[in-house]
Amino acid sequence: MADQAGDPLFHSHDPIFNRKELLHVGHVPDEDRIVGRDDEIESVAAEVGAITRGDPPNNVMIYGKTGTGKSLISRHVATRAQDAARTNEIDCGVLYVDCSEANTETRATRQLALSLKEQTEYQEGIPVRGVGTMEYYQHIWQILESCFDAIIVILDEIDKLDNSNILMQLSRAREAQKTDAYIGVIGISNKVKYRETLDERIDSSFGHRELFFHPYDASQLREIMRNREDAFQPEVLEDGTIELCAALAAKKHGDARKAIEILKEAGELARRTGSETVSEDHIQQAQEVAEINRIEELTSGATVHAKLALYALASRIITGDRETYKTREVYERYAGICELVATDPITENGLYRQLKEQAFLGVIESEKTGGGRSQGSYLLHRLVTDPKHIVKAVRRDSSLEELPTYGRLSGTESSSRAHDADLSSFT
Repeated sequence: MADQAGDPLFHSHDPIFNRKELLHVGHVPDEDRIVGRDDEIESVAAEVGAITRGDPPNNVMIYGKTGTGKSLISRHVATRAQDAARTNEIDCGVLYVDCSEANTETRATRQLALSLKEQTEYQEGIPVRGVGTMEYYQHIWQILESCFDAIIVILDEIDKLDNSNILMQLSRAREAQKTDAYIGVIGISNKVKYRETLDERIDSSFGHRELFFHPYDASQLREIMRNREDAFQPEVLEDGTIELCAALAAKKHGDARKAIEILKEAGELARRTGSETVSEDHIQQAQEVAEINRIEELTSGATVHAKLALYALASRIITGDRETYKTREVYERYAGICELVATDPITENGLYRQLKEQAFLGVIESEKTGGGRSQGSYLLHRLVTDPKHIVKAVRRDSSLEELPTYGRLSGTESSSRAHDADLSSFT
């Protein structure tokens, strides 16, 4: 095999990046690189800290929008708790499950069992398929009983699980004499109303505390970005790029993860175009790519009707002369689009609930307005991003890629402008 350093197909030196791993989403930085989350670190530590003293930890649910540091802080605190426990001669493990991928109880328990096996000298084989959920639980209990005094389980995007029975199994394992090890669970969700979806028995058994993470402000984002400057080669970042990246992220959503993604994408753009530096123009281009990716990620677990509602609002804004529209106006466009893609529409009240969920995720903003005695109060909806980003993101869904680029969108609307909607330039 040819030596990579001597092969002209590959560069021995990256002209743009120095430590690219600092810009990866899953990277857990050193403590001195964590910005603006001192209170959150203390709060999470207060819930799970008892594990370091050989006492039972609390279960905790962490809520907040994407990119507010929920996963980062959870993994940071759990790792520090593990180290502190081991200093006190307590065998403590940390397990992380991304429930957007392991989205069933079987997949989640299989990942837990396999992760535990990797961390120990457990000799029994654990099948990756062909067995039921309870067999994976049996492996989990056996490994915990033989190898651990305590364990912290982080369930990221827990709302993506098809059921929440795993919470009952983990929280009641000691009571049910499955294991003597203490188990602390950190659940993470973008959906603040996740608790309302829990079965009453599970909610009672889980008995968790709730913490809320707020978005980063512009100054915090600037510091986060500056702490990633050494991801690039010296003098590659032009003056103003860090400030622009932070300002764009703060204006849109206060999402540190996306701010870092913008910075990384800008570096990739510079490298692909043969530029020696990352400029503000690269940041602007990368921001659009990152924003479309953000919308796609936020709506990945949404229903088809939620996506069609966003598409309807975006097309209203593109083809109209306003930035805000009533629920009824969005519904008229939505119903027309459903007709064109041969999908039965939900009710107007159902659409309102879908829009409300998107407002929580930060995709739209909804404001209650008084319409006077003749109209009463109503909601006005607006996008917090460029409507063309919504159109592109929604059309990435393979089931919706045939959405019309040219509209005669619905016979239910009276506006000729709406009937002649042209979205082709945005798709």
